[in-house]
Amino acid sequence: MQRTLALLFPHFAEGRDCTPETVARDLDETTSALEDLLEAVGGEASAVAAFGAALPTVWQASREDAEALFHGDPAAGSIDEVILAYPGFYATVCHRVAHVLHAAAVPVLPRLIAELARERTGVDIHPGASIGRRFMIDHGCGVVIGETAVIGNGVMLYQGVTIGALTVEKRKAGSKRHPTLEDRVVVYANATILGGETVIGHDSVVSGNAFVTKSVPAFSLVDRRSDARPRTDTGDLIVDFSI
Repeated sequence: MQRTLALLFPHFAEGRDCTPETVARDLDETTSALEDLLEAVGGEASAVAAFGAALPTVWQASREDAEALFHGDPAAGSIDEVILAYPGFYATVCHRVAHVLHAAAVPVLPRLIAELARERTGVDIHPGASIGRRFMIDHGCGVVIGETAVIGNGVMLYQGVTIGALTVEKRKAGSKRHPTLEDRVVVYANATILGGETVIGHDSVVSGNAFVTKSVPAFSLVDRRSDARPRTDTGDLIVDFSI
């Protein structure tokens, strides 16, 4: 994973040599290592090509994540600071790589990448979760996002948020068990949103400690009792994180 991070962002490289020749060599070494891992876990060789082809898209999406965090967090001093020091960014870029491998039906390895990110950041994102552009996790600790969650563009989560399932019955494997968060949803600290049929409409805000198990329309403000009311743009609670 460190090699892949270094390919995406020189911030994670061990040296400062980032010439095209060096990048090409590092890409060859990374894909060769992936081939060895696939042989060990029984993955399809076609996943190597899918991985290489997806890297530019992963870079672009991750760059947008970093820019969104920089613009959305007054404490962020620079985009470089976000890339180097923000646990939410690290967890997200790891997820974007793991998601590519998961989509290519690579066994085990995507979960290992997710576990690496969780161990380092406290953010637990299943590789199967679908996450849109300009995704932001502020602080990070304790965030959980389940396998079949669908998250739109410009979404921001704070620490302790759970995007989870209502039940953990094995017979429901393969079904949509986790919520959908539409574009520009903000979920504050320690909120819990559960259920595969639960949809949080776009431009909604879920307050801290809310427990949500039913859908709410766009432009809602959801309080801790899971009651939804039309959102207003007054007060410090409402923040526009769109870029």
